[in-house]
This record gives sequence, structure tokens and C-alpha cells, in this order.
Amino acid sequence: MQERLIVALDVSSKEEALDAVKDLGPKLCFVKVGMELFYSTGPDFIARLKDQGLKVFLDLKVHDIPNTAQRAIHVLSKLGCDMLNVHCSGGITMMRQAQQALEGNTILIGVTQLTSTDQQVLNEQLGIPGSVEDSVLRYAKLAKEAGLSGVVCSPQEVRRLKQSLGSDFITVTPGVRPAGDSVQDQKRVMTPGEAIAAGSDYLVVGRPIMAQADRREAFERIIKEMEEVTYE
Repeated sequence: MQERLIVALDVSSKEEALDAVKDLGPKLCFVKVGMELFYSTGPDFIARLKDQGLKVFLDLKVHDIPNTAQRAIHVLSKLGCDMLNVHCSGGITMMRQAQQALEGNTILIGVTQLTSTDQQVLNEQLGIPGSVEDSVLRYAKLAKEAGLSGVVCSPQEVRRLKQSLGSDFITVTPGVRPAGDSVQDQKRVMTPGEAIAAGSDYLVVGRPIMAQADRREAFERIIKEMEEVTYE
């Protein structure tokens, strides 16, 4: 299960990120580098993490015209990342060209709807009719048609996506909060155990680990909850 837990290194400097990696200990396998850290440290930091034996999900949510997105993904995949993402709202042509631009063993996934998006935001602010789940499924179907390996979604949508798109279509799920933790700006959440039981392939967890005084204890507690899931 430790290989399925992606720790979001949501810090602003190389020093903070390396301290966090050290704090989390030898069970750490997979980390996420988001916009804040990548823009602060630059491309070379990906190699630094890879040299420590870690898998890296570079979470930049590329979203642009197809040619620009294609060229961006081509450059980013050369960094040796294990996982990159684009935003599904860029459309199937953008996603298909980005997929074709990949180098090496990097896989590409698509962002559906952010886990901070609820029904009101979807309908009234984004102007997208219907339910959040329907919107997520529509984007996920486009991602699969474009040849992507999977999507980012909330754990609440995983069962329906797996039923519609197959068990081997990867679901990477933020919006994971241990029972009793504050959901903060997340809206569509589950506990680690619930997310695994729903079929999530990878859990992305940031603040419930990174904001704790004992990061290793928080990290290992989540792994333990993932391992204790009883499947029906």
C-alpha cells in the first residue's frame, strides 16, 4: 500500500521538501511535486528526487492549445517523471497530442474536476450543467478515448469510473482525509480506507501528513488504514 500513497510535497523550497522526505522515512515511495515547489526549485529538482529512489508525480495540470500542450508535455516527460497530467477540459485533441508527445516511461493522466468543486461551483460558476459525477465521467471518457492512462478524480467517483471504463483505467484521488481531520478547501472527500475500498489506485495526501508535527507517524497511520480495508 505504501506504493499507492502519493505524498504531496506542498512546500515552497528545496530544503523544506528534502526535510519532508527525510522525515517520512524509508517507506516513502511516491511523491507529488505541484506548482509551488516546481516553480520554486525548477526542473533539476525532479532528478534530485529520482536519485533518492522516489517515484514522482509532477502535477502541473497542463491546459493550453493542443500544440502548446504537446510541446510542454514533451519537455516535461524528458525530466524522468513517472506521472504527468493535463486538464481534460482542454479537449480530446489536446489530450491526444499530449499523449503522443510522451518520452520514456512517463504516464499521462487527465484532471477531471478539482476536489474543491461542488455542485454549486460546477453549475453556477463554471456554467456546466448536471451533476459533478456526470461531468467527471464525461471528461474521463474523453481521456480514455485520447489514450491517457487514467484520470485525477475524487474517490467518490471511482466506482462509477471503474464500472464504465474498466478496472485498469487508473484513478488518482486527492480529496483524502483521515477520519476527524478538517476537510479544509476540499469538498468531495473520503477517508483513506474508504478510498481504497472504492477502488482508488493511488491516494494523494498532502496536509494531513505534511502539516503534522510527526509526519512519519501520520504517513504510516494512513498506510495502516489502507492495509486494513476489508473488501465486500
